[in-house]
Amino acid sequence: MTGKLVVIAVGMFAFGYALVPIYLAICEVTGINILALGERQVPGKSRVDPVNTQVDTSRTITVEFDTNVRGPWHFKPAVRSVQVHPGELTTVMYEFQNVQGRTMAAQAIPSYAPRQAANHFNKLECFCFNQYTLAPGERKEWPVAFVIDPKLPKDVKTITLSYTFFEVGAPTPPAPTAALARPGEAS
Repeated sequence: MTGKLVVIAVGMFAFGYALVPIYLAICEVTGINILALGERQVPGKSRVDPVNTQVDTSRTITVEFDTNVRGPWHFKPAVRSVQVHPGELTTVMYEFQNVQGRTMAAQAIPSYAPRQAANHFNKLECFCFNQYTLAPGERKEWPVAFVIDPKLPKDVKTITLSYTFFEVGAPTPPAPTAALARPGEAS
């Protein structure tokens, strides 16, 4: 009985191991799994990559990046602005560094100007979707990948994407205050 069970187990293992090459051979012969061909030539299709027809090359939008921090750390975009066409996928990196002597958890909250641009600014990947924990002195870079909807009103030529980066779970530091001179005092 034990010998029969060992033979069955080995047979099942061999059959499972052979399924991948059998599947690939069947798919290649029948042409069923065309999506899995990847970089190989798909029958009946040209080798040239298709052009994204949703990009509006007739106009250019300037996207400016602004950062604000609520706490002692460094946070800035790798570039201050980019020129994009509506419908074009763009990625911008942001740099973070925890300059505190302790571990911290933080998150960024976005805002847009002009306000009407918010509905047309589509982020596909953004560090603002999650909270992050940074060790003391740890430096990270995270991307923002976005597409501006071609339906953005034609009068909008510049969009400012602003992020406020703040610590999660800690007391909020007071807002910066400017020293106010009293009447009659020299500044």
